[in-house]
Amino acid sequence: MQLVDVVRVGPPDGATGAPTPPAAWGGSVRRGGPGGAVERHQDVAAAEEPLEIRLQGSPFVVTMRTPGADRELAVGLLVSERVIAGLEDIGTIRHCERTTEEGEENVLDVTLVGAAAARADAALLGRRLVTTTSACGVCGRRSIDELMQDVPPVTGGWVMAAAVVAALPKRLRGAQAVFDETGGLHAAGLFDPHGTLVAVVEDVGRHNAVDKVIGAQLVGERWPLGDLALFVSGRTSFEIVQKAVVAGIPIVGAVSAPSSLAIELARAAGVTLLGFVRGDTFNIYTGEERIVV
Repeated sequence: MQLVDVVRVGPPDGATGAPTPPAAWGGSVRRGGPGGAVERHQDVAAAEEPLEIRLQGSPFVVTMRTPGADRELAVGLLVSERVIAGLEDIGTIRHCERTTEEGEENVLDVTLVGAAAARADAALLGRRLVTTTSACGVCGRRSIDELMQDVPPVTGGWVMAAAVVAALPKRLRGAQAVFDETGGLHAAGLFDPHGTLVAVVEDVGRHNAVDKVIGAQLVGERWPLGDLALFVSGRTSFEIVQKAVVAGIPIVGAVSAPSSLAIELARAAGVTLLGFVRGDTFNIYTGEERIVV
């Protein structure tokens, strides 16, 4: 456990554009009730399938995701891994034409050009080394230092009102169409300084949702994202803050807690990190200057 100084924001004393929804599974389930009664009920569950992303035809990563926005997911992942710096680094990106056991729609092949092709080779080598050793993939301070060597600190100077921050969970939740049906999806939303929702994505994986929503902005040639805030359902991990840093996002918030490493990275990178945004209160872990009461 790590103790950190936080700023608690709440009311004064006495005060009271989205992608197409992803696929879902539908079927019959048995539901238990009072007194042991059992009834059959039609239910819907969020779809989850593997996606293999290949670089230059070689396997790079397999992620479990909700089908939909696969290209945006790949772009967001590759830019956060710093394999690409922009769309100009991508030659082609398409679903594999060769049928596999999982189906061609679950294999995405990305070809890169220029310096990105060399970075892809290094990334593929690194992935192979990770799978053949017992070394950890993320090593705290070392990982933060390595990231900050190549990525400048976030410097967005705009501010967000505390009342706007408090309203973000409700606005994000109101855009979660598939969650309404399944109750089993995370969401990542991008908001402007006034709290207007710019983009939202749902996925079974929190990291996938962030990659998809960031990747969609890069595909739409809106980059970097220094004029937007990222808000996610669930907790905030190191990886989510890392993705925000690479995208230049100055404010990251969540309905739940951040990890200690997420706080450390946010402080080093100049990111305002908010947690437990619920009702009229929230915690400010880093970057207090961007939040005004």
